[in-house]
Amino acid sequence: MFNSGMVNRILIEPIARGAQKLLLLSGYATPTMASWHMMKIKELRMRPIDINLIVGMTNYDGLTIDAHEGFKQLVNAKNGSGFSNFQCQYIFQGAPVHSKLYVWLKDDKPVEAYAGSANYTQAGFSTNRREYIVQCDPEEAFDYYNQAECDSIYCIHSEVEDNIMFTPTHPVLDSESKFTQALIGEGIKPIKLSLLARDGETGIRSGLNWGQRNGREPNQAYIGLPASIAHSSFFPLGKQHFTVVTDDNKQLILRVEQQNDKAITTPMNNSLLGEYFRNRIGVANGAYVWRADLERYGRTDVDFYKLDDEHYYMDFSV
Repeated sequence: MFNSGMVNRILIEPIARGAQKLLLLSGYATPTMASWHMMKIKELRMRPIDINLIVGMTNYDGLTIDAHEGFKQLVNAKNGSGFSNFQCQYIFQGAPVHSKLYVWLKDDKPVEAYAGSANYTQAGFSTNRREYIVQCDPEEAFDYYNQAECDSIYCIHSEVEDNIMFTPTHPVLDSESKFTQALIGEGIKPIKLSLLARDGETGIRSGLNWGQRNGREPNQAYIGLPASIAHSSFFPLGKQHFTVVTDDNKQLILRVEQQNDKAITTPMNNSLLGEYFRNRIGVANGAYVWRADLERYGRTDVDFYKLDDEHYYMDFSV
């Protein structure tokens, strides 16, 4: 659960006061936090902003592959109107930066700044952590950010992999070629979710066919989530975002939403999940998905393995 007071004070309220850009310098950061932040601004119907993030400890202990891929997806995403613009850089030379700094700009001039202990992560802004952030001098904070930026490299730079050490998403996945066998060997048990409705067919206007109606993008989709699993603490609730690495080495940022937490979606673009499954089972983009399509592929369900509170592995292999 997010610390709403700290979230609003640091990440949201300055927008209402006219701020247009947020400069972030954080020792550690996650793409799930960035995607959640961008979605929150959109859901509150606030004016989109520019979010520029520098991850500070990357030249000390590297960055996980899934985090790197997540940041690149957010930078390259075409999310449509209403979404903030996101840019991400890594410290690659000089001393590592462990600072946590949030600088707000209006007309390219610093107007508010905050510094403290909270990393730009969902955990850092949750009620499960005791973090402290105080207001500081905007000009001094802006100068500090600019100095750090001189030692950074963009996450989509062609030479980023030559300058930053990227580590496997999970030690288990690194040590074995067959991911599911490795996870099971570590005692990690999956949750199996059906892609069918209660009547045993694909939903007419739900599930993988959520977008199959007038005025909707036809690829929009969600994975149904039974109440017993939704309330089991397996998946994070409260619209928190989490990263999924799939068995075919794709990456998705997901969240649990809808009434009674009944659906898993790709929040930045609800069509991404439908596009993924249609491509996987060999159905045309935007086409209606029938039970026969899933059976022809080889399965009508999908397995989720929980690696930690923000990282999961999704197995849809036959």
